[in-house]
Amino acid sequence: MKLNVIEMGEGSPVLLLHGLFGAGRNWGGIQKRLAQRHRVLAPDLRNHGDSPHTAAMGYADMAADICELIRDRGLSAPAVLGHSMGGKVAMALALRHPEMVGRLVVADIAPVKYPPSLRGYIAGMRAIPLREGLTRREADAALEAAVPEAGIRAFLLQSLDFSADPPAWKLGLAELAAAMPGIEDFDIEGRYDGPVLVLAGAQSGYIRRENHALFRRLFPRAEFAEVERAGHWLHADNPNGFLTAIGPFLA
Repeated sequence: MKLNVIEMGEGSPVLLLHGLFGAGRNWGGIQKRLAQRHRVLAPDLRNHGDSPHTAAMGYADMAADICELIRDRGLSAPAVLGHSMGGKVAMALALRHPEMVGRLVVADIAPVKYPPSLRGYIAGMRAIPLREGLTRREADAALEAAVPEAGIRAFLLQSLDFSADPPAWKLGLAELAAAMPGIEDFDIEGRYDGPVLVLAGAQSGYIRRENHALFRRLFPRAEFAEVERAGHWLHADNPNGFLTAIGPFLA
């Protein structure tokens, strides 16, 4: 699948893979700062952003998309950094196609099954009546019952295109709803012997100490670090701390 990609900078290549409900543009300032030293590509994963929608949403499928991107852009063993769902895509890529990955950064996700805590977000987004003249404020109010946190609502509504009338979701919500059991899980086996940095938000519970043994089985060279003053969205909560953690590893 041909993914939409934001590219900037020159130097050794780095791929940035966003999380569920996100898009390549979410890397914004992180991508700009990395682009001072690297050629940085931030794709929209399938069913997100301006990339195509499709029923297939397994991690093997999404890893194959990134393989295609690496080949099409002529990249040689890029560093691959993935956050949340994008971190699982990055792990699947490294495990299934280790020759394609020069080094790996996994940001605040483990190769384990997570509870179905985000399905209500999809139901809430699908329930918004997409009528002509719908405003962002009205959409926000319609989403509030399903998503009480204002910051998360603002993040989700970035994928509702208000330039269309009626507004339209860039997310493939029906496809994502059907795929959630697989997205929550992780069933990819293999082994990646390259360098790996597993980076957790200090205030996040997504990576637990008991996950470290599984990381080391799949990724024998895994190193673990935390970003202080950061939760699950560690690159947004503390961008300077995030860049300080990954800079030497990418270099």
